[in-house]
Amino acid sequence: MSVAGAISPQKAPGSSAPLLEIHDIAKRFGQTEVLRNISLQIASGEFLTLLGESGSGKTTLLRLIAGFEQPTSGQIWMSSERLDTLPPYKRRVNTVFQNYALFPHLSVRENVAYGLRVKATPKHEIAVRVEDALGMVKMKDFVEARPATLSGGQQQRIALARALINRPKLLLLDEPLSALDANLRKKMQSELKTLQREIGIAFLFVTHDQDEAMALSDRIALLRNGAFEQVDSPREIYSHPATAYAAQFIGQTNLLRGEVRGDYASCGAIRICPVRGPDGPATFSLRPEAIKGALDATIGTPYMTFKATIRQQIYAGATELLEVDCAGQLLRVRVPAGEPLHGEHAFVFSPRDAVRIRD
Repeated sequence: MSVAGAISPQKAPGSSAPLLEIHDIAKRFGQTEVLRNISLQIASGEFLTLLGESGSGKTTLLRLIAGFEQPTSGQIWMSSERLDTLPPYKRRVNTVFQNYALFPHLSVRENVAYGLRVKATPKHEIAVRVEDALGMVKMKDFVEARPATLSGGQQQRIALARALINRPKLLLLDEPLSALDANLRKKMQSELKTLQREIGIAFLFVTHDQDEAMALSDRIALLRNGAFEQVDSPREIYSHPATAYAAQFIGQTNLLRGEVRGDYASCGAIRICPVRGPDGPATFSLRPEAIKGALDATIGTPYMTFKATIRQQIYAGATELLEVDCAGQLLRVRVPAGEPLHGEHAFVFSPRDAVRIRD
């Protein structure tokens, strides 16, 4: 795991020769430092998501790779070729924007072919490549349609086809699902992941939506104030967040702050044993679903126990989120849906689910 921009640069799993290498990239706009000497590697065929709040620097990094901005310092390489010195049109990179930017007066066929026509590609080659690109996104039946007659999901596929026709090594996607309604967005997440696997090229996807990042990504690069907070698989970031910020940004968690002495931690009325690491002040991340009612505990499993009073019970279909008070410390507990709960109850958690993190 890598924190606060100190990436080595981090390699994608299983990649001996990375597709894209970002070395100590910094970007300033006037006196404002947007990116702070960050490094990263992306593998061929990888789906990597840049995740972060507004202003974290994720879109700026995307624009640097695309060539729409120039870095203040640092270098970007693709397949052993210096990328940041090339103009955008010479980079094997294409971008799909949030608004898709389709030409309303052109048909689907003409929209997809536009880039090749600008490059004076032979007509017979354009026809073949348009058909191939539309086949990839399953839109061959709409070649004569105008964008206004298409659904949001269909427009997104046309935007993808227009980018794919240039045969990029890397596809950049700047929040392309944010304009869709919730149901279509979920559907398109699945389709986008399937499409990426089928065509086999690397996707660099920008979003501020943590659920979207978790659903789509091979790895997530979590940006905070222009530096990487953590870069890892969705499962690893969720199960083993490196920092309090990562733990809170990816999903819900309880932050338990206390003192470690030996293999024992005291966090208010809650005890954790065994723990690893040095003695002194410590913070632990404990996910709500890791806490169970004492009656639901698995026999034979070592648990830590505490008592807490139910303050609120929020119904969420198959589960419910409890807000409980443990001697003045408010915690969230996710349990299977059941009858309304009141008063004081006993709860348990496994000490291995209390992950020690950095503040």
